[in-house]
Amino acid sequence: MEESLGPIEMIMTTRAMRRFTDEPVAPELIRRCLAAAQQAPSGGNVQPQQYLVLTEPAPKEAIGNLYRRAFDRYEASLPERTFRNDDQRQSWERTSRASRHLADHLAEAPAIVLFLQPLIPWGGRDADGSLDIGRLDASVYPAVQNFCLAARSLGLGTALTTVIRVLGTEALEAVGVSPAEYEIAALVPVGWPTGHFGVAPRKPPEKATHWDRWGNRDVPGASGQ
Repeated sequence: MEESLGPIEMIMTTRAMRRFTDEPVAPELIRRCLAAAQQAPSGGNVQPQQYLVLTEPAPKEAIGNLYRRAFDRYEASLPERTFRNDDQRQSWERTSRASRHLADHLAEAPAIVLFLQPLIPWGGRDADGSLDIGRLDASVYPAVQNFCLAARSLGLGTALTTVIRVLGTEALEAVGVSPAEYEIAALVPVGWPTGHFGVAPRKPPEKATHWDRWGNRDVPGASGQ
């Protein structure tokens, strides 16, 4: 258990974990993570998400096989990459190997959580036309992130994945969900990780931040301005 972590440290060290030990995860721990997920904000407080937790071998095997097939198609579709340097190439290769491992071993994860999103009308209309109030999944993915953060606080590893959507209809039918009513927003394996938590390599926020107008990188009030 690592609940003594501060919130910023927890966020900074929550990264995708794709390899797990054989140790089971108690249902009560998953329930605690789901409670955290349910506290996430949602548009209009509609709380649209449903959670399907797979722990038995048969449904995990069914979803694992479909995930592997979906990943095979996705992996084969990727264009050839070029790299600026060896560090970038090695980072990509590590991630690729870990993703391949998960695709080949998903069914072995102690638990698999499907975050389901209902197929319901969203937005509205007025006299001037349709109203774009954002996508419904904007009210689902905060729950996914809350779940992953809660898992991190307990020492559990997770990985937010979406490749199962390639075969989403088959996956839903395999676990008894109507594809006419729901889609899969995310699939999250849960387990005790074999690796270590840490700060993932990311480009610095300065590379993606603009202040007051597009293209302005100058931080207001920074020294020398």
